[in-house]
Amino acid sequence: MRLKIVQQLKKDKMAVIGVIIILILAFLAIFAPYLSLYDPMEVNMENRLLTPSEKHPLGTDQLGRDLLSRIVYGTRVSIAAATMATLMIMIFGVTIGAIAGYFGGVVDQAIMRVVDVLLAFPSLILTIAIAGILGPSLMNLIIAMTATGWVGYSRIIRGSVLSVKEKEFIEAARAMGCGNLYIIARHIIPNVISPVIVIATIDMGHTILSITGLSFLGLGAQPPTPEWGAMLNDGKSFMTTAPHLMIFPGLMIMVVVLAFNFLGDGLRDALDPRLRQVMMK
Repeated sequence: MRLKIVQQLKKDKMAVIGVIIILILAFLAIFAPYLSLYDPMEVNMENRLLTPSEKHPLGTDQLGRDLLSRIVYGTRVSIAAATMATLMIMIFGVTIGAIAGYFGGVVDQAIMRVVDVLLAFPSLILTIAIAGILGPSLMNLIIAMTATGWVGYSRIIRGSVLSVKEKEFIEAARAMGCGNLYIIARHIIPNVISPVIVIATIDMGHTILSITGLSFLGLGAQPPTPEWGAMLNDGKSFMTTAPHLMIFPGLMIMVVVLAFNFLGDGLRDALDPRLRQVMMK
């Protein structure tokens, strides 16, 4: 199965491009201390607002900090935060959805009513409210996004579990004396996780946009943390005099979102052959 998915991804040129970009970004994030020309937090007022040059390839910001170094370190911060948020949302949503779908009855009704209530509120507004209550920080923002983002995953998993739990291999596991938690973890989730992986991959782009957007509003990463959204916030006052302060972080956000969207589309086609056949017709 995994080999077929890899082979299908290789045929999808856009997915390959997405994978290459993501690998490059991961390389930048891991080796940021060795690739940066300067300390991203080093203030040098004599070099403030320099345009791109040989010494500073992307120029400097309003405090004289090298913009390229801050963007490279920002790759580590932004992607790590988005990955953590997506994993927390996926784990929480998959767990709750699997429990609701498997046990059914009162448990299912109670969980789904909570899901309905959360879906009735605009997720962005609710995220901003929770982040505002917890206080501005990147970790609090991730917690707020997890608290509002798991509901979509839970509904998808619940629907899949409702059909899978009636299969013969689940009945066989029960007949062998396997416990409910073992059946959910060992038999249910592995058979319903494919669409969640696709959604999570595509949602990585949306999550990065949300984190950078809310950091731009001051609810996420705080100065002097080199985070792309916070860098956009710092540069907005110099949009006309030093546009490079917003252009380069904005380009990085655009590139990473496109990369995850390309990969997500490729995974969707690889994991859903019926959809691929329809699209080919």
